Amino acid sequence: MTALRVTVLGTGAMGAGMARSLLREGIEVAVWNRTAERSEPLSADGAVVALDPAAAVTNADVVVAMLFDTAATLDVMAAVLPAMKEGAVFVQCATVGIEGAAQTAAVAAEQGVAFLDCPVLGTKAPAEQGNLVMLASGDPSLRERVQPAFDAMSSKTIWVGDELGLGSKLKLVCNAWIGALAAAVGQSFALAKGLGLDQRLMLDALDGAAAGSPYLQAKGRAIIESSYAPQFSVDGVIKDTGLIKDAIVASGLSTVLVDGVLGAFDAASEAGHGHDDMAAVYFGFHRG
Repeated sequence: MTALRVTVLGTGAMGAGMARSLLREGIEVAVWNRTAERSEPLSADGAVVALDPAAAVTNADVVVAMLFDTAATLDVMAAVLPAMKEGAVFVQCATVGIEGAAQTAAVAAEQGVAFLDCPVLGTKAPAEQGNLVMLASGDPSLRERVQPAFDAMSSKTIWVGDELGLGSKLKLVCNAWIGALAAAVGQSFALAKGLGLDQRLMLDALDGAAAGSPYLQAKGRAIIESSYAPQFSVDGVIKDTGLIKDAIVASGLSTVLVDGVLGAFDAASEAGHGHDDMAAVYFGFHRG
């Protein structure tokens, strides 16, 4: 049986972790990143590092794109789609929103390239551990071709539906919840400090309670320990929350909550924490 060959386009925190998870499962991996130095460490893990995106995809059976936004994804697609071999599948994994999902799918269709809309749930650590959740949508006949790669990168795949874009819709729904949770943690920890309380008491009080969660414990400890190494950055949340707000407006729903969440993350970024982990939304609640 021919070995599966996968190319990962974009080797930031997420893409690098996904590439390593693929390599651990014995999959042949090529990688490319616009800033080449970010891909070079993967050569030590067994990946082929390409300096040109088109060259990176020439022999790939599956091309996984984990880029920052719609514009970056469309730019790279223009370069790589014509170079992909017949029968290869392009898998779009970034959070691009509803319009971005439609645009990327349309470009793939114009080039006659098989395409799946498949954003992922998870941050840097789950990507490195192969514990992401794939939110896939598109032609069900493509599932068998991509499933070994998905299994290597994730703990599970949710096939949202045959209609392209459904995966991106579910990603917005999930990220709306996660962003609101992070903002709520930041607000409560800022309030605890403002009231002169030991912030650890909140973690103790909610530990094991229905309203508590591992997420609260993790982000709360990050705030207490001033540990903001990015799993997913404040600026990344701002980008995603803007897409969530667009979807909320298009659905005719109130933006009262998403406006507050976006305001908190914007304030944290303006305070100099844009590249820090999303737990740094905590600083968005401090005045001055």
